[in-house]
Amino acid sequence: MLFPEIHGHRGCRGLRPENTLPAFVHALTLGVDVIELDVVISADSQVVVSHEPWMSAAICRTPSGEPIVPAEQALHNLYKLPYSLIRQYDCGTTPHPHYPHQALEPAYKPLLREVVQTLDAQAQIIGRKPVRFSIELKSTPDGDHVFHPEPTRFLSLVLDELQALQIMPRTTLLCFDKRVLQVARQVAPTLPLCLLVEDEISLATHLAELGFLPQVYGPYFRLLTPDVVAGLRAAGISFVPWTVNDTADLSRILAFRPQGITTDYPDRLASLRVL
Repeated sequence: MLFPEIHGHRGCRGLRPENTLPAFVHALTLGVDVIELDVVISADSQVVVSHEPWMSAAICRTPSGEPIVPAEQALHNLYKLPYSLIRQYDCGTTPHPHYPHQALEPAYKPLLREVVQTLDAQAQIIGRKPVRFSIELKSTPDGDHVFHPEPTRFLSLVLDELQALQIMPRTTLLCFDKRVLQVARQVAPTLPLCLLVEDEISLATHLAELGFLPQVYGPYFRLLTPDVVAGLRAAGISFVPWTVNDTADLSRILAFRPQGITTDYPDRLASLRVL
């Protein structure tokens, strides 16, 4: 049995501050096959790597070093801030309550192009092939024109970057928002698409709403059952569950023989490859 691809979630969130250059570089050195990351859009139309379209109070500090009040974090809206200001926030030195093993250091939210260029250069240095990318667009219907552009504009900005960076052949596009995937299928028909799922709505319903069969299905790992796996195999759809961190859970998911597993701890998953 082939071992599944190791997808480093937000780089390696369990070991380094999420979606930062230190996390991505460390994941690369751990031997991940795919870097998973999230992108949003700044006020000046830059493609920024961030899970939330605002500065999370849990992990970020203001340019002056002050903590962000949780009730006010959405006011630090990246879609309303130029990238020159976004870069001044620190998102690497605040301890994360759920990831005590993170090695903290000052870090900013990088541009997508900086991540790709840094990792490609680092791959050359350490003598490994360039890593692949799973790029999630953080889009919701309620967020249109508030926290991000509408799907067509959002997708256009991201695709322009992928083409400029020449990484289309090693990129999969991920989204919970079916509208984004529907537009992507029309404007970039060769780009692999992944439908992300975090609810208990049936596979058949999700696929009917999407209107086509995506190349990849990305369920929250606890939603993966023998019936779901059988349905995916029958439809010819690969699956990459997220975010699997405990060794026991990793072993259980490995038994389903997924294409890949997304994890905050790539080192834990890699250790099972030799058992």
